[in-house]
Amino acid sequence: MNRRISRTVYAGKVPIGGGSRITVQSMLNVPASDVEGSVRQAEELERAGCELIRAAIPDMDAVRLIPAIRKAVKIPLVADIHFDYRLALAAAEAGVDKIRINPGNIGSEDRVEAVAKACRERGIPIRIGVNSGSLEKEFLKKYGGPTPEALCESALYHASLLERYDFHDIVLSIKSSDVDTTIRAYELAAERCDYPLHLGVTEAGTEHMGIIKSAIGIGSLLQRGVGDTIRVSLTADPVREVAAGFDILKALNLNRTGARLVSCPTCGRTKIDLIKIAGEVDRRLASCEKPITVAVMGCAVNGPGEAREADIGIAGGDGVGLIFKKGKIVRRVPEAELVDSLMEEIKTL
Repeated sequence: MNRRISRTVYAGKVPIGGGSRITVQSMLNVPASDVEGSVRQAEELERAGCELIRAAIPDMDAVRLIPAIRKAVKIPLVADIHFDYRLALAAAEAGVDKIRINPGNIGSEDRVEAVAKACRERGIPIRIGVNSGSLEKEFLKKYGGPTPEALCESALYHASLLERYDFHDIVLSIKSSDVDTTIRAYELAAERCDYPLHLGVTEAGTEHMGIIKSAIGIGSLLQRGVGDTIRVSLTADPVREVAAGFDILKALNLNRTGARLVSCPTCGRTKIDLIKIAGEVDRRLASCEKPITVAVMGCAVNGPGEAREADIGIAGGDGVGLIFKKGKIVRRVPEAELVDSLMEEIKTL
């Protein structure tokens, strides 16, 4: 696919935009007052592969999170700030790697200028986050509601406030809880500016429906070449957001780190416990970093034939299974040994 090429900004040493690798983000959901718990969760996210971590900074006391988290993990830290420009200044001074703020919400022009200057001097990019729940009254009135046009215009308006002070290290996010509105808003922004775009569907819901909505919204945009960094927003453990984000990238072949599992839905021909076997293979592939495709198929019809493009796979029989590579059968093994045998073969690839 042809990707939209934006300008590049850096959160610490991590590039966002400019055709660089699409990064996966998440956000701490531990109370900001709990420094120890926040650090522990940041470490969990880093182990899960998260590439940028965002933390809410609701007051001055929460600024102490920044040095504590930065000491504990190596990945960039984003300070999430609303309304109080002094928190942005304090976060910049504390060494945060990126700031999320809406310039139009922090008061007079001298406050916007102060934040722009502090971030420019330290090389800190600013993410402008617009969503349907925080849209300004003038845009709601002009467009009759939180339409894609209203969301896009609001984001570009906030960017223009920073541009007045020659600040251009900007990332835009334009989210709605409605998937179609989200897609259209990002498409408009992609046409009207060259800033990197942070993709996400806001308030997507609990894990099951949230992943579905995010996969449609984020995945549709990525498939069209739009998007530079992503966050899957779930009412769930943030570690699950990271896993879902990488799965979306993997499904689009945008991240070739780790194994890709394909499996059939089973049918009346299946004579082994394929659902159990596929689940076990999926769990055991979680630590596999080889960029391979692994197939788990229910029978010989859907095995070496349909899944011939897989690097390696298994197909069920009557209490036995076939192991095949690129469509060619390499051996037969008892059902009880099928997963172990598959993992042993993967080690040789």
